[in-house]
Amino acid sequence: MAQTTIVSAFTDFLNAIVAVFFSLLNSVLAFFQAIAVLGKDIIASGVNLAQSVIGLALGLVQGVYANLLAVVIIGGGGYYFYQRNTNKAGKRKA
Repeated sequence: MAQTTIVSAFTDFLNAIVAVFFSLLNSVLAFFQAIAVLGKDIIASGVNLAQSVIGLALGLVQGVYANLLAVVIIGGGGYYFYQRNTNKAGKRKA
C-alpha cells in the first residue's frame, strides 16, 4: 500500500513538471506569435501609409496646385544651388 502511494506521488510530480514545461513552451510560442503579428501589422501600416502618400502626390500633380508646387520646387532648388555655389563676396566658386 505504501509503495502505491510513493509511485502515485512520483507520477504526479513528473506530470506536474511536464505540465510546467509545456506551459512554458506554450508561453514562448505565444510570445513569438505576438511578435510576428506585430511585425505584420507594422508592415501593413507602412504599405497603407505609402499608398496614401502616393495618392496625395498624384492628386497634387493633377490639380491646379501642381503648377505652384513645381514653381516652388524648381525655384527653391535653383536658389539653394546658387547660394551653395557662391561665396560670401557674391562671386561664384570655381
